[in-house]
Amino acid sequence: MSAPSNLLSRPLVPVASEDDARATCRAAFPRIAAAGGRPVVVHVIEKAGGAPDKASVEQREAAAADAFAVVRDHAEDAGLDVTTEIRYGTDVAATIIDAAADVDASAVVFHPRDGSWLLDLLTGNVRDRLLEESEHPVVVLPDAEVDQ
Repeated sequence: MSAPSNLLSRPLVPVASEDDARATCRAAFPRIAAAGGRPVVVHVIEKAGGAPDKASVEQREAAAADAFAVVRDHAEDAGLDVTTEIRYGTDVAATIIDAAADVDASAVVFHPRDGSWLLDLLTGNVRDRLLEESEHPVVVLPDAEVDQ
């Protein structure tokens, strides 16, 4: 079953890495294109909030650029006009929620990343927080192969 087209008219699509961008675009872009949507793809660079960051801002911006290159390739293949944006924040879920409000997103659309329950517990489980705290609809997409 696909998401209603109005949910996909101006979706905010978070991506975390090149691999995540690839899986997310495969799952989301054909649906968004079929709905005539214009996605805004966001990558959050998490700041440590006073503690030393895990990597330099430059390294993280380079990783975002690599993810966005994957996004642009998939967008071109799907015939989509896509906007990409880097956001900075100490709380990834809150930063995504704020971005959705700022761009007047029709929904937050993502493909869940594989991960262990322990990783979810340690990272605060962004996925669950988006589902619980977002004032925008949240669309969680299955793998593209499953829906075809």
